[in-house]
Amino acid sequence: MSLREPNPGGAVEVGGDAAVALAELDGPDPCLSLLPWDRFSAWLHCVCVVGFDLELGQAVEFCFRFRRSPGRKVSLCCFLDQLDRDLPVYLKKDPAYYYGYVYFRQVRDKSLKRGYFQKSLVLISKLPYVHLFHTMLKQIAPEYFEKSEAFLEAVCSDVDRWPPPVPGKILHLPIMGIIIKLQIPTYRDKPGTAPVVQDVHQADAQISMPLPTVHEVNLFRCFCPVFFHVQMLWELVLLGEPLVVMAPSPSESSETVLALVSCISPLKYCSDFRPYFTIHDSEFKEYTTRTQAPPSVILGVTNPFFAKTLQHWPHIIRIGDIKLPGEVPKQVKVKKLKNLKTLDSKPGVYTSYKPYLNKDEEIVKQLQKGIQKKRPMEAQSVILRRYFLELTESFIIPLERYVASLMPLQKCISPWKSPPQLRQFSQDDFMKTLEKAGPQLTSGLKGDWIGLYRHFLKSPNFDGWFRSRQKEMTQKLEALHLEALCNENLVFWSQKHTEVETVDLILKLKNKLLQADREHLPVKTDTLKKLEMHISDIIQALPDDLQDILLKTGTT
Repeated sequence: MSLREPNPGGAVEVGGDAAVALAELDGPDPCLSLLPWDRFSAWLHCVCVVGFDLELGQAVEFCFRFRRSPGRKVSLCCFLDQLDRDLPVYLKKDPAYYYGYVYFRQVRDKSLKRGYFQKSLVLISKLPYVHLFHTMLKQIAPEYFEKSEAFLEAVCSDVDRWPPPVPGKILHLPIMGIIIKLQIPTYRDKPGTAPVVQDVHQADAQISMPLPTVHEVNLFRCFCPVFFHVQMLWELVLLGEPLVVMAPSPSESSETVLALVSCISPLKYCSDFRPYFTIHDSEFKEYTTRTQAPPSVILGVTNPFFAKTLQHWPHIIRIGDIKLPGEVPKQVKVKKLKNLKTLDSKPGVYTSYKPYLNKDEEIVKQLQKGIQKKRPMEAQSVILRRYFLELTESFIIPLERYVASLMPLQKCISPWKSPPQLRQFSQDDFMKTLEKAGPQLTSGLKGDWIGLYRHFLKSPNFDGWFRSRQKEMTQKLEALHLEALCNENLVFWSQKHTEVETVDLILKLKNKLLQADREHLPVKTDTLKKLEMHISDIIQALPDDLQDILLKTGTT
């Protein structure tokens, strides 16, 4: 199971030459320049062993997420942060959070006061690669409990030999005699497609374990208890509504929360989410207070105490025991919140929310038919994931089309003026585009799409999505401005202007190069080299004394 919480270390300090580090990725050993344990740090922050405290009770058993405190500095190679650029937005590291992946062990032991040996092995990472780390735990945890610390040290040494988590490449990760093979998605991948990682025979007789995904959970297993309401749940997650998942176990709690967050992919869920939340979390008072409206967050809980303390939350999902494949779950109706008083309440969705879109009966029939025919759960998950993807894309395409129209025309970009600004987003103008270019072009669903968009535009998910698109387009404008400068005869321009104006141009061009490197602008390497040549040519055309000054001041 997984847990996500705020991070005790927010600010990250990176050193070294990023260009050199990135170049080494294609070399025979991409990590030659890294310090000991840097390779380990690329995948894991630390490994914890958590015992059971007789006074405090069971400490952990789940996947969790927690906040990082600002101020702590982490020594990492610069290229690891640059690799983040190639990830899909929903897999990018969140500098404010860590994930915890947990394997819990309970064994009867009469010599102990409680009669049981209880301990958890926890992997802490910045990476939201749920399936990878759960697979890893299943391989190492049982043996660790038999062999103890020496085995764990060997595991950490194996991880410190792993290649960097480069998106788009087939990676071979050795772990205690097994080779895990996987491919991390990139932002260039078509949404809904999964990399094919084939199982190739190992010459050295090591067992090969290809993973079909690094991050996805079994979507249908998680939604099975409430699959009659998947479309309404999609709306609630899309709109960033406060949601509580009450489940019988930490594993069902955490997997259901992760499934909810993933149902709006390829959009990134921009609010907080806690796959397993307890009364010991530092945000407990903040999230349970009745003096203000519940925040935009998804919580997964198991403690019966929450049925009372979170009763004022507007949307509560009660999950019963996960059914086995082939069992047709009874249709659970949407229930009134006042009917939820204890964790023993019947499974269902407790809310007064009225969906904006008409219910899609086809997806429910398709999933029901699959259950009756005992279709594999993986196949059911594929159907459900494709349904969510098509629904999200139908919703977001009109927004993408409108936001693209805010970009100034290329002919408006002058090398001698600052790059033009993006036009302001106008809700009224966007709504006018929906009549001819709305979701009806790609979706047959009827309903109040306009109302859904108006609500979405006030949500954290829209704010996060628009900020990301705004940054991309602003960087594109800066890149086009750089290209326009490179296409000018700058030496000729400098000959027609004063030395003061020429030096000012040189400084501005140097700042442009620094900006391109710092902000990773989408500029071709040839363009940057051409600009460097322009700078060199301009300096060489200046008087010797001025050249010496420019060289001494380090502006070349």
